[in-house]
Amino acid sequence: MAPQIISESRAATFDLKGRMVTLTVLRLSSTDIETLLRQLDERMAAAPDLLRALPLVLDPQVVAAELSASRLAALLVELRRRALVPIALRGEGEDLERLATETGLGILRQLTDSPEPQRHDGSASPSEASSVPGRIVHQPVRSGQQIYARGGDLIVLSSVSPGAELLADGNIHVYGALRGRALAGVQGNTEARIFCQSLNAELIAIAGHYQVSEQIGEADRGRQVQIFLQGDSLYVAPLG
Repeated sequence: MAPQIISESRAATFDLKGRMVTLTVLRLSSTDIETLLRQLDERMAAAPDLLRALPLVLDPQVVAAELSASRLAALLVELRRRALVPIALRGEGEDLERLATETGLGILRQLTDSPEPQRHDGSASPSEASSVPGRIVHQPVRSGQQIYARGGDLIVLSSVSPGAELLADGNIHVYGALRGRALAGVQGNTEARIFCQSLNAELIAIAGHYQVSEQIGEADRGRQVQIFLQGDSLYVAPLG
């Protein structure tokens, strides 16, 4: 009997696709790793679930010349011990190349912050307009529910309970009390905003920049507000 010939499959076993994602950047302004970790622990205590398994890009550009690879390696160990996931460095130059090579991290040279100045007069810039219709939710959003408006705005005509989560590629509008989480611009739209009639949120975020409940000023709680991003900071301003 002749031996059976099995042809080798030529089907591709993988493909490579580019994706735009929102990444959290940990910018180092000091080589004092112990103080950095202590302050990071305080921040993580306020939002442990949000930060767990979070991919991090480290930006040591300001201190790269003084930062040794051994100190950076020690920081990476401590970050991983806290269930954070450092994946790359941001920046360029010989010092950054040295740090990346000696710690085994990649480099993201083209990762930038918001390229355009923000508008805070309540008017929309042309890039804020979206051809994708918004998603409208008529009922209250209960604890444990997650609602995502892909490609557009999310409009909630009622209240949002603690433990509920709203996500939108565009803006988020809540015409009731916002007590859960609201994350706008989740695909990196830094011009997205959050509007609500009564702010008592557990967390607010735009394009990966967030504030937890403890960071929201008492003067802004329970008020009609809009939330927008300027640089790396969230701002809360009254409506009207």
